[in-house]
Amino acid sequence: MSDINPILSGSAQSIAAYQDAIEQSTQAVVAWLQQPEMYQGKTVEQLRERIQLSFTSQGLGNQVAIERAVEYFLKDSLSVHHAQCVAHLHCPSLVISQAAEVLINATNQSMDSWDQSPSATIIEMKLIEWLRQQVGYTAGDAGVFTSGGTQSNLMGLMLARDAFFARQGHSVQQHGLTGDLSKIKVLCSENAHFSVQKNMALMGLGYQSVTLVKTDAFSRMDLSDLSTKLAQADANGEQVLAIVATAGTTDAGAIDPLAEIAAMAAERHIWLHVDAAWGGALLLSEQYRHYLDGLELADSVTLDFHKQFFQTISCGAFLLKDARHYELMRYQAAYLNSGFDEEQGVPNLVSKSLQTTRRFDALKLWMGLEALGKKQYAEIIDNGVTLAQQVAQFVTEQPQLELVMQPQLASVLFRFRPESGDAAAVALLNQRIGDALLASGSANVGVTESDGVTCLKLTLLNPTVCLADVKLLLESVKACALQLLKA
Repeated sequence: MSDINPILSGSAQSIAAYQDAIEQSTQAVVAWLQQPEMYQGKTVEQLRERIQLSFTSQGLGNQVAIERAVEYFLKDSLSVHHAQCVAHLHCPSLVISQAAEVLINATNQSMDSWDQSPSATIIEMKLIEWLRQQVGYTAGDAGVFTSGGTQSNLMGLMLARDAFFARQGHSVQQHGLTGDLSKIKVLCSENAHFSVQKNMALMGLGYQSVTLVKTDAFSRMDLSDLSTKLAQADANGEQVLAIVATAGTTDAGAIDPLAEIAAMAAERHIWLHVDAAWGGALLLSEQYRHYLDGLELADSVTLDFHKQFFQTISCGAFLLKDARHYELMRYQAAYLNSGFDEEQGVPNLVSKSLQTTRRFDALKLWMGLEALGKKQYAEIIDNGVTLAQQVAQFVTEQPQLELVMQPQLASVLFRFRPESGDAAAVALLNQRIGDALLASGSANVGVTESDGVTCLKLTLLNPTVCLADVKLLLESVKACALQLLKA
């Protein structure tokens, strides 16, 4: 074993080793942050050949291990903070979030029982109470922090499923699924997150259980088609266990008409889950909060904080309107949440989560809110939405560029439109533009499809980016396109 104990502890040797390792890592990050390139531009093949494992019998020691991580990981990482990195819902992080990570990692609290995370448990519960207030739910702490949108959506769909069967006098938890499962459906829009299908498959109901509702010109769920699909389900003898509405689709940032969908769901006693993984950031907005009107009517809500809340990955939350539905997934283990502890008022978060061991990610949001305050937080969230509107206007003024859809949140869908070329050629050109920019290391622009049209996507989450930065990026797009056309 190394002369210096490798375990973090209160010994003088361990503390010294910790300080050295953190200092070395911090210096490397500072140098990386000052790197001018967005990406060093290595291909998959180059990285696969370059990165080699070096697990020796004696070990390399902390210093060499960090040096190798810097060389083979850090230097070849994408600079998410770079002004030209705008492809995905992948945000730069708050400085305070980085500080929170130091505390989270060093203390290594586990949120599955009170005696493993005493202060952390209370902080998370208070944050859930606060988030419920922002949504418009009644007072309470029904909710939990999660790894992100996919897990939160799974919790919403699972509880919707179990509540559906419970109304028929059947416990899925105790007896499993029953009946003709092909007749059980979930409705969501064509632009809902793929985790709806993924989670329904995980729950044993399969992709076939998901009925897609058409969307309008702005990628929002079409209410007329929703009504039609509900009527068709009735006519086919099918039962709808949930409707999943989206507040912020991945590409267009579309927000479904939440209040109207909630009314249709309530009329039929159908669970409404709202995936607000992206759009939920508008809970703090001063300009655009009204986009989320109707969110308070949902039975459950997904929120992500590693998108436009600017927290490090991962950090999300699931909120449940009616706490009694948590009984559907309740399980007691004597070593974690015993009946005795419950009688004594000991908090119990493990029964609210799909995870057992779980990080104290709530600390990042708490510290972020305390450090920035609601006003500054609102400003950096609103900045992205406003910037997207400005960029869209600029795109419409460029003869070689075509705006594919008016922005709704902080994304802009557009494409380069050459003077000639059929649809397939134009689609391929725009795909190649995105690939070429990333390969060069100069920019990371998204490539996606909107209503069958291959287009480029700018996801403008970075509050340090201004219109001038995006104009430079668009010039790079045009220059790259012209170069490809000449080749």
